[in-house]
Amino acid sequence: MPKGYVIVTEAIKDPVGLEVYARAAGASLAASGAKILAVDDGAQSLEGEWHGDRTIVLEFDSVEAARAWYESAEYEKAKPLRQAAADSNVVIVAGFEPPAGNG
Repeated sequence: MPKGYVIVTEAIKDPVGLEVYARAAGASLAASGAKILAVDDGAQSLEGEWHGDRTIVLEFDSVEAARAWYESAEYEKAKPLRQAAADSNVVIVAGFEPPAGNG
């Protein structure tokens, strides 16, 4: 089963509010077993346009685990804090697993 990744881009409107969100979301992330792979305030766009000031990449054991975290009661409490502090794009993507015998 491939890993699940949540990628968030944020156009930050309220840095202090985003810090409050990060503290509120932290417990839900810890409970989910997620790993924070990247938090970057200077993503370098090589082609096209990239949204926001900050990019975050989270790793979960599976897409299902990522969705369970996003829809969890604990994260539902934190989510409005992020939405008030930043204009965000949030996606879940599946990791790549090469077909058997090809890698």
